[in-house]
Amino acid sequence: WVFRAELYVLFKIDKTRGSKVLLDVLGEEFNGVLGCDYFSAYHKYMTDFSITVQFCIAHLIRDIKFLTGLPDAETRAYGTRLLAAIKAMFQVIHEHDQADLPAARQAGPAAFQRALEQARDRIVEVALSDVPSRLDGNGKELKREAFNMAKRFRENGKAYFEFITTPGIGPTNNLAEQAVRFVVIDRRITQGTRSEKGRETCERLWTVVGTCAMQGRSAFEFILAAVRAYFRGEPAPSLLPALG
Repeated sequence: WVFRAELYVLFKIDKTRGSKVLLDVLGEEFNGVLGCDYFSAYHKYMTDFSITVQFCIAHLIRDIKFLTGLPDAETRAYGTRLLAAIKAMFQVIHEHDQADLPAARQAGPAAFQRALEQARDRIVEVALSDVPSRLDGNGKELKREAFNMAKRFRENGKAYFEFITTPGIGPTNNLAEQAVRFVVIDRRITQGTRSEKGRETCERLWTVVGTCAMQGRSAFEFILAAVRAYFRGEPAPSLLPALG
């Protein structure tokens, strides 16, 4: 597991991918916004403790692209419409971020947010209208892929667009995925660890390396300072930078 905040990254190794890990790390009263993919553990944590979630739109796009490659023509057309609506929203973001397109910036943040909200409303409209459907003789939905996508928007559509009204939140969880890349490489090379002590060591070292990289600090110097503090009986150095 990887948890990335503004000032640090935290790694957690656990035998389960259940919501218990989220509860152990974030607690019952987490008051931030949890950016994540559409994995079931996040659903449970969100529901049980009323947590605000920003589901990753990059993962959503992959799921919609899957629809556009299915044999059923109606499902493909549905996926294509939905993909075009999401592309239009990212076009709004792209134009706002481009230095050589000053018109969007001159319109101001309020106009930018209105444009995003309009794009969001259009995405939801497309997701919930003209959804392909065909039932068999037993009343079972034969076009489950499109049905499930529409259901996702009905039940959790709001959680894909928290970034529009919450400053500092992005539409994807790419930052967390970037933070975990070196761990994936490390695990592939070392094949992991076989003991509780080894898992704890990896958690701590990965957290130090990842956090120091975020802050532009030397992980080696931090570990050296921590070892010196241990042998001198002094307080350990903090990974959090001094504020103020």
